[in-house]
Amino acid sequence: MSYEPSKVLRDGLQTAGNALDGYFSIKVAGDTFGLPVTQVQTIFRIGSVTPAPGGPADIVGLVNLRGKIVTAVSLRRRLGLEPEAGGPGSLAIGIEHHKEAFALLVDEVGDVLTLTPDNAIAPPPHIGRQRAKFASGYNRVGGQILPLLNVDAVFDFSDDK
Repeated sequence: MSYEPSKVLRDGLQTAGNALDGYFSIKVAGDTFGLPVTQVQTIFRIGSVTPAPGGPADIVGLVNLRGKIVTAVSLRRRLGLEPEAGGPGSLAIGIEHHKEAFALLVDEVGDVLTLTPDNAIAPPPHIGRQRAKFASGYNRVGGQILPLLNVDAVFDFSDDK
């Protein structure tokens, strides 16, 4: 399964007055997050994974994305959740971050959401520090709280040495 980002961005993103950027809803282990559509290059299924020993445990390995070798990162593991197998057939989002290509493993990619400033909320007080660092903000969507994924924190492995 592969989606072309230009089509998704063109056809799926709806704008409204005072709207923030669009966000894909993504799921990992039953939790839903918002991922900025501007960060997404492609959505694909992983064919095979080459292990990368010696790296952080959150790195599943290396994968081939249209002839380019990219680092596969498990969002479940980054969030401290029960890890997935991370093998062939895993759903991944292609993201370029600081000129490095990544495949972010997720369980599900949903709709593109348009978030407005009036739906933004303060960080919930019960969110632990380890988990909160992966959120750049929070919005109320359909009676639920949607954490917005902090892509910089997801791909910052400096604390994982």
